[in-house]
Amino acid sequence: MSYPDGVLALVTGGASGIGAATANRLRGDGVRVVTADLAPGADERLDVTDPDAVAALIAALGPVGILVHSAGIVGPSKPVVDLDLEQWRTTFRVNVDGTFLMCRAVVPGMVAAGWGRIVTLASIAAKDGNPTQSAYSASKAAVIGLTKSLGKELATTGVLVNTVAPAAVATPMNADTDPAILARSQSLTPMGRFGRPDEIAELIAWLCSEQLSFSTGAVYDASGGRATY
Repeated sequence: MSYPDGVLALVTGGASGIGAATANRLRGDGVRVVTADLAPGADERLDVTDPDAVAALIAALGPVGILVHSAGIVGPSKPVVDLDLEQWRTTFRVNVDGTFLMCRAVVPGMVAAGWGRIVTLASIAAKDGNPTQSAYSASKAAVIGLTKSLGKELATTGVLVNTVAPAAVATPMNADTDPAILARSQSLTPMGRFGRPDEIAELIAWLCSEQLSFSTGAVYDASGGRATY
């Protein structure tokens, strides 16, 4: 893949899983990458739900040409009738507010530069709706809607905005997910296995590159054949 000389990529959720794999993949192509996460191991500590912290990090980094927003949580695995409102709000705060805040922070610099790539992370759950994961499914559906809207807003600016919707991937984020939910996901996947972070990172790297030129506001499935639309 090719990227503009000296471009800076910011990868949230970059301490592990898809974020870490993406950071490694971009670095392998010579991209200057900064990872941000609340978990240890990232270059920067960042709470993506804190607008002041997000603004401060972008100001400190300078122009960000690539944003891969991988930070997110699965949230509670409960029937809707057992779901606490605060658990619902927390899931949306991280998955939706975090996406909004990160995009809002980097867009002005990208538009001013006339080039930028934003890749958000949704989920196949956003399309299918996972039973007992209503907060996660709904929040990731919101990420798709936000991405589609922003992609259209910026379509003539040189800034391209797309989202990736993986099926279940073997990452630390899924370590505490109900095994029954993971088993269901695997049973629905024609390839019969979980995805690997490096497989998702390969798609993301293309979406961040100069090879991408005529796609924005789109959803790219990485689902082992599970996706039906």
